[in-house]
Amino acid sequence: MKNFKDVFVVDDDLVYHFIIKKLFNKSNLNVNTSYFFNGLEAIDELRNKIESNAIPDLILLDINMPVFDGWQFLEEFKKLKQMITKNITVYLVSSSNDVSDLNKSKEFQDEVEKYFYKPMTQQDFESIFY
Repeated sequence: MKNFKDVFVVDDDLVYHFIIKKLFNKSNLNVNTSYFFNGLEAIDELRNKIESNAIPDLILLDINMPVFDGWQFLEEFKKLKQMITKNITVYLVSSSNDVSDLNKSKEFQDEVEKYFYKPMTQQDFESIFY
């Protein structure tokens, strides 16, 4: 089992938030989960937590969001990584099966572990944690 204790879920879809909460409960995972509706909220929180080193172990990131999308988040995350001493695992979780999004995710191969399609299954979810 991977040791993810603090998780950021970055997605503008309330239904997805609900599904992720259900997956956590069903998997009996004891994690601290913070939910954000766009990449700007998440990147701001990440910046705030750097000094206290209370940063997440895992980020589940959507691509298509208002205000600040997943790509913008990853660009800022790339810059912040230099100030972060802890390893943060990022998974893209998107309903987009557009080849351009898949190809673009490869541009962030140092930041993104894997690309999952929505809806995320129990098996997908557990592959992250086990």
